[in-house]
Amino acid sequence: MSEKCSGFQAKGIIPAVITPLTSDGKFNESAMRKLINYLISGGVHGLFVVGTTGEFYGLTPEEKKEIFQVTMDEVQGRVPVYAGTNGITTRESVMLTQLAEECGVDAVSVLTPMFITPNQDQLIAHFKTIAANTSLPVVLYNNPPKTGVNLSAAAVAKLAEVSNIVSIKDSSGDLTLTAEYIRLTRGREDFNVLVGRDTLIYGALCYGAAGSIASCANVAPRLCADIYNKFVAGDLKGALEAQFTLAPLRLAFTIGTFPAVIKESLTLLGIDAGPCMDPVGPMTAEERDKLRSVLIEMGLYDKQL
Repeated sequence: MSEKCSGFQAKGIIPAVITPLTSDGKFNESAMRKLINYLISGGVHGLFVVGTTGEFYGLTPEEKKEIFQVTMDEVQGRVPVYAGTNGITTRESVMLTQLAEECGVDAVSVLTPMFITPNQDQLIAHFKTIAANTSLPVVLYNNPPKTGVNLSAAAVAKLAEVSNIVSIKDSSGDLTLTAEYIRLTRGREDFNVLVGRDTLIYGALCYGAAGSIASCANVAPRLCADIYNKFVAGDLKGALEAQFTLAPLRLAFTIGTFPAVIKESLTLLGIDAGPCMDPVGPMTAEERDKLRSVLIEMGLYDKQL
């Protein structure tokens, strides 16, 4: 390709969308459609489905395909759709990436392998093989707290040279690493860095990040979008204030087992997110009260709802 996937740019606030489930653990299509419209009306710049927050690890390929199809049908081109195609092996990631491409998504996001610990050369080969087997834009995904595998800045710089690898989402929580991704790829206008730690959106934007794939944007899409929109508009004070306002929600993730806090929050807001996949159990009444207090203090939850 002479241009990176016809100039596709990964940017803005992109919610890492939860997967709504019914009480018996099935994909809840109607809740997903409601959530999609809630997020788009909140001003987000894209949607990322079947990622870590979307509990990809518990979904079959058939379920992932259904989620991709429902999402594309509901979005109708209003925002770009990013599909998580994470696998432990290269062949699994290739298969899921091609599945997502068949569903018409705009881009894929591919997490490093987990459980196994490939070296950097093996990671480079892994992502190059995935990219070579799709025409879609590919977003690398680094999340060492979850996978135990860290994608080095030097490896990302090499991968940024691949024609359809267009971005990386960094959920390491290490702003120095995020900054190194940006520094080593800043000469490439067709490669952007996204941050995956919601407390660091403003900080990463200051370094030159292009936006964030944010779990908190499920619950507070407008607030997350404000961080980005105000920053781009030059209102740095307003962007920083929005970041400070968002922080308590991200810090509240520790109240329950991830991603229970996000699902419980959405349920309080009137979107039937349903349970998390076992063994992640529901929050206790005491935990739910703590979460409700956080949402009330942030102005996100009204008891009238």
